[in-house]
Amino acid sequence: MIIGLVGKPSVGKSTFFKAATLAEVAIAAYPFTTLTPNEGVAFVKIDCVDKEFGKQCNPRFGFCLKGKRFVPVQLIDVPGLVPGAHEGKGLGNQFLENLRQADILIHVIDISGSANEKGEILSPGEYDPANDVRFLEEELDNWYYGVMMKGWERFAKQVEVEKKKLGREIAKQMNAFKVTEELVEEAMEKLRLDVGDPSHWPEGSLFSLASMLRQLTKPMIIACNKVDVKTGKENLIRLQKEFPHYLFIACSAESEVVLRSAAKNSLIEYAPGDTDFKILHSEKLSEKQKAALEFVRQNILVPFGGTGVQETLDKAVFDFLKYIAIFPGGVSKLEDREGRVLPDCFLMPEKSTALDFAYKLHTDLGDHFIRAIDVKTKRTVGREHLLKHRDVIEIVSGK
Repeated sequence: MIIGLVGKPSVGKSTFFKAATLAEVAIAAYPFTTLTPNEGVAFVKIDCVDKEFGKQCNPRFGFCLKGKRFVPVQLIDVPGLVPGAHEGKGLGNQFLENLRQADILIHVIDISGSANEKGEILSPGEYDPANDVRFLEEELDNWYYGVMMKGWERFAKQVEVEKKKLGREIAKQMNAFKVTEELVEEAMEKLRLDVGDPSHWPEGSLFSLASMLRQLTKPMIIACNKVDVKTGKENLIRLQKEFPHYLFIACSAESEVVLRSAAKNSLIEYAPGDTDFKILHSEKLSEKQKAALEFVRQNILVPFGGTGVQETLDKAVFDFLKYIAIFPGGVSKLEDREGRVLPDCFLMPEKSTALDFAYKLHTDLGDHFIRAIDVKTKRTVGREHLLKHRDVIEIVSGK
């Protein structure tokens, strides 16, 4: 599962990336050993299960803070978003190739309207951020459409003559986008397209199909950065009405960097996603630092209930991709060989089974699966048992 971060220049995308990947505590290891400058480890937040067992967890990856478990996810910062990217303009080809890997997109926009389509700085309100939403939609739709158009006429006739299953053939063609036969059939049904006569579809049908497949395979959240800047809040309200099919989240990436940096230096008590912070060492803060923190509190945390960075990541993974977090553990022992309590937490797709989780842990556990145990209830479950968010599962296997 990969989260793609996109946005034109000067909207604060790099600041969002820094805020999302800056941990409040020292972390010994990351689950991703090779990270390019445009890749990083971000964290999604869940309620930790350790307190339900009267324990304090010791994560191998990620960290636990104030009863919240922060689980690592891969975040890629995708540069090169300019008008005409699908035509190869700017870093267009590389931009799209990087984007292909992403399971969900976070589109960072300057909601205050102080950067035009090229990223040139303007006065707040001079540019309409709605243009950025439309522009990315158009780039991605045209990208999908361009791939589908290649040899479409020959392809469509071949399907008709050889009686091949249209959904399956389109899925093969669009496999790099993680398009499945089921998704194609779902889209064609919604568009009421004749699967038996694709070469005579009404004009525009293929583009509509490409657009729908893009929406299904590249869901998008809009992070409305610089919401505290003049015109930001009113633009946010307007865009929420103009694009009701998108989730817009009020955001101040710069404020999140300030808070995370202060927390990492033990100046304040703050966990990502908190609605407020507590100053720990007032004497170590300059008057300028105190003023900056109070500005964040009054202009971001109080009116918006947070900086929006953590909320965006959490909603991407749990609300849109619908992943669930599962802890491996034992009924008689929650520690690993090194004595770490509940050291691991894995993100799994919804409808994952006990057998899926066994294979996630190790191939041998899946191959020799006997049963699983719900550690919270101590109930034995079978291989087809559907897992729930925050389950603690013990796998019993043969040799």
